[in-house]
Amino acid sequence: MLDVIWVVLPVLGAFFVHAPVLRWDVLPALKIPLDGGATFRGRRVFGDNKTWRGALAMGGGVCGMAVLLSCSPAYWSRLPTEIRAAGPLAFGLLLGAGTVLGELPNSVLKRQLGIAPGTQRRSAAGVLLSLYDQADFVPGIWLMLLPIWTMSIAQAAVAFAVVTAAHLVLNVVGWAIGAREVPI
Repeated sequence: MLDVIWVVLPVLGAFFVHAPVLRWDVLPALKIPLDGGATFRGRRVFGDNKTWRGALAMGGGVCGMAVLLSCSPAYWSRLPTEIRAAGPLAFGLLLGAGTVLGELPNSVLKRQLGIAPGTQRRSAAGVLLSLYDQADFVPGIWLMLLPIWTMSIAQAAVAFAVVTAAHLVLNVVGWAIGAREVPI
């Protein structure tokens, strides 16, 4: 069941690429909102923080990390047979797409609840939503990997817990280096 940690490990590539892009405002021409400013019920669909630059940096970082890690037999041999059979590029592309697309439904929900990008509600529901926000892409990964591998519910739960803990730590690191405005 803990083998799923190896499956989601390349998601760290999103942080390694996206944090410097944010910190040093790399590729500012791509800082265009994914929703193009569209609204639903009078509120933005995704908001200004979901950009083409971020999607490309995160998706590319995940895919690149998957391909890079696949060069290590110690890593690659730990992945499920079905993922190895699909190959590193297919795995990386699906994992990267799941990471990026998996964040979008939560962004829609937060915008519809009136929660501005980068902010939180200070209530029990707000804390739960903030925790979900740390690993909201896990269901997206689960869905996108279906053509090559089926994650069990138990594996998804483990992935969600591990990713949430890791993401909280990385948020603080991102804040410390100036890539985030708030630590969590």
